This record gives sequence, structure tokens and C-alpha cells, in this order.
Amino acid sequence: MNFVEFGSGTPILMIHGLCVDHRLLLELDQVFGARGGWRRIYLDLPGMGASVAGPGIRSSDAVAAAVVDFVRENLGSRRFAVLGNSFGGMLARHLVAEFGDQVVGLGLLCPVAVAEKSRRTLPPRSILRTDLQLLASLDSHDAADYAELAVIQSPANWERFRDFALPGLRSFDRRAVGRIAGNYPLAVEPEDRASSFGGPVLLIAGRQDHVVGFEDQLVLAGRYGNCTVAVLDEAGHNAHLDQPGQTGALLDAWLADMEGILPPGTSGAR
Repeated sequence: MNFVEFGSGTPILMIHGLCVDHRLLLELDQVFGARGGWRRIYLDLPGMGASVAGPGIRSSDAVAAAVVDFVRENLGSRRFAVLGNSFGGMLARHLVAEFGDQVVGLGLLCPVAVAEKSRRTLPPRSILRTDLQLLASLDSHDAADYAELAVIQSPANWERFRDFALPGLRSFDRRAVGRIAGNYPLAVEPEDRASSFGGPVLLIAGRQDHVVGFEDQLVLAGRYGNCTVAVLDEAGHNAHLDQPGQTGALLDAWLADMEGILPPGTSGAR
């Protein structure tokens, strides 16, 4: 799989959602870079970004297996953290079940908590602020994609969507993603595979997220003992683009929690 990385220290694997690529999470890198001591690894999942999906990539389980192989080949026995967004949140949970205490901490950003879309508890689609002048100034396809997810429409919010979300939306392999989406649930829920995870967990949801919701995420949080939960208002499925300041503060506190449990002298500990 293609990936880009920055910094050095304790690895933290960043896993994006479906139909986008690693660039969706690059807005967060200023938070991780400011602390230092973290090697940030941004993946392109198979069929997205610059990662090719072979014929064997036909389900979420196949993608999860590919990510597990990536970790084993590139990180070995090193401890690492993982942050997953949307579909990537489901994969991040899978990594915790697979690697257990090798995982320092788990970050979940608008994660998929219920794979079956018909079983999700979702808020109604809502746009809290519409900018018709902005939408009229955009390419029609760009405007449609932006309007589908933007809760607070503004030039600054559009620029974040344009720079971080749109590139992936314009480049993914539709056939490969179609195969994955056709076999979307994991065969076994990650939390049913392993005993409870004791590392710091951060779960951020958007109150206006009509894609995965926020109520199912509150139930999921109950499966993790050391979990901080934040439901951000005026935030949809791209909560980190809608509320970058609040998201950044929560991530910074999560990093501090993980640094507090790393052994003295370990890269990433302060």
C-alpha cells in the first residue's frame, strides 16, 4: 500500500475512510507535528489514492488483512498507535483486536460503529448554514459533493474540503470500492474477537453526521474502559474539517495520555 510519513518516534497509523485517501487526514498533522516524538504514517487503502487493489480485495475483511500485513511488515513488534476515520475506524478497531497491547492507543474519528447501513441510528440530514453564493461559484460536481457533507458552508470550510477531501473523491477505483462496499461488514465485530483494551481511546463524533451518526458511537464507546467521547456540535461526517480547533485540542490531550504510559526514554514519551 502507498503511504506517506512524517516525523520520527512512536509510530501512529492514520487510516482514512472509503472513497477518499490519506490526504483527508493531513489536516491533523499540525497537531501531531507540534508535539514531536510521533512518526505519522498516512495510508492509502487499496483502491484509493495511489494504492492499487488487486482482484483479492473484495471485502472489508480483505482490506483489514492487508492493513494487518502492512503493520507486520513495516512495524514488526514495535508499539504503535492508530487513528481511524469512518471506514478506517472499523479497521482501526480490527487492529486493536489483532495486536492487543502492542497498540498504545486508539483514536476514532466519526467511526463506523454499525456496518449495516439499515441498522444505523442517524440524525436527519441538516445544513446549519448555507452559502448559496459559494456553491454557485463552484464546479457543479464539486458543489454537489461539498453540499452533501458540509454542515456549515463557508469559504474556509470549502477550502479545507477542497484540499483534503476532494482529491481522494476524484481518484478512487470505483470498481474496487464497489467490491468492498458489497461485502462491507467484517465477519466478526472487533470487540467480539478480543478481551477489553486498556489503552487510551478517543472517540470523536459529529452531532450532524448523517452518514454514520453519533448515537451508535456512544454505545461503541461503552466497549472500551478508558475512552474519552466527544460529540461535536456543528459538525458532520468530516468533523475534523468542520471543527478543526476542537478536534485538535481533543487529539492533543489523547497524545498526552499515550505519552504518559510509554516507558521513560521511549520515542514519543515526553
